[in-house]
Amino acid sequence: MASFYAMRKKPYLAAILLLLGLLFSPEHTGAQSLGVCYGGQGNANNLPPVSEAVSLCTTNNIGRIRIYSPYTEILQVLRDSNIDLIVGVPNDSLQALANPSAAADWVQRNIKDYSSNVKFKYIAVGNEVNPTSETAQFVLTAMQNIYKAITDAGLQNQIKVSTAVDTNLLGVFDPPSTGAFSDNARLFIEPIISFLVNNGAPLLANIYPYFRVKYNNQPVPYALFTAPEVVVHDGQLEYRNLFDALMDAMYSALEKTNGGSLEIVVSESGWPSAGGAVETIENAGTYYRNLINHVKGGTPKRPAKAIETYLFALFDENLKTEEIERHFGLFYPSKQPKYNVSFS
Repeated sequence: MASFYAMRKKPYLAAILLLLGLLFSPEHTGAQSLGVCYGGQGNANNLPPVSEAVSLCTTNNIGRIRIYSPYTEILQVLRDSNIDLIVGVPNDSLQALANPSAAADWVQRNIKDYSSNVKFKYIAVGNEVNPTSETAQFVLTAMQNIYKAITDAGLQNQIKVSTAVDTNLLGVFDPPSTGAFSDNARLFIEPIISFLVNNGAPLLANIYPYFRVKYNNQPVPYALFTAPEVVVHDGQLEYRNLFDALMDAMYSALEKTNGGSLEIVVSESGWPSAGGAVETIENAGTYYRNLINHVKGGTPKRPAKAIETYLFALFDENLKTEEIERHFGLFYPSKQPKYNVSFS
């Protein structure tokens, strides 16, 4: 009680303490905008138990996780963990969830039953669905059905419904201001953008400068945030790294399709440590360190705001089909860190 009256005598001190509390809350610190992608046991046979994986995240100040399916074992471990979660709807489930009753059942079993003590943040309805695939026609309907089920459960203010796309949707991306979706992609993504705008949800996007180096001959330093000078001049904006260029190309494409109000959450980004000439421990470590530092700010087009980013991935996954896909882990299966990086 004495402290209360002392604080009343010094209201300016209370204001300062409140401001400091806001500035250093998780929502206002760059470190807390970081998460990791965790595939569970599905793509590896040598990983530690889920409980140890989640503890590893907690120990390393990783407060957000993305999983690709509502794995019961992971959801159970995440109860009362205070970790924000993206949970995915696998692409092979989209057609079934285009049925409203199936979507309602999915939400009941995988979301509502855990919602009292698991911090769901986003539901990613599909991951990198090809706009020309048979599956593409079910994405929006599944999103709508899941959103309705979330709303019926009273969780619409807690959980946002989105989908995860990649930069292959861009027909043009250089320079970033010319960014535009390809004709095929536009037919697929425009109704989804309208859904996101109407429901105040972000677009989830997997941003990989690595693949632009591998398949589009972009310079390695430009991708690793180590270019010594500006690489792309775009009007008054200057680009020294490919991550910003890809992000802002996506923002430009959104602006051209009535999605200028949307935020982009980077739902995956990473670099493999083996499997080819540019896939080295040194390059991957450089990429992750620089990315972690960089996303504490914004892009030239959207400056001065931390970019919510999920690093791919928590562990190497030895059952992936392609060699390079086995080496994206931040940690070895032994839980030893692969790189000297700090998440705080």
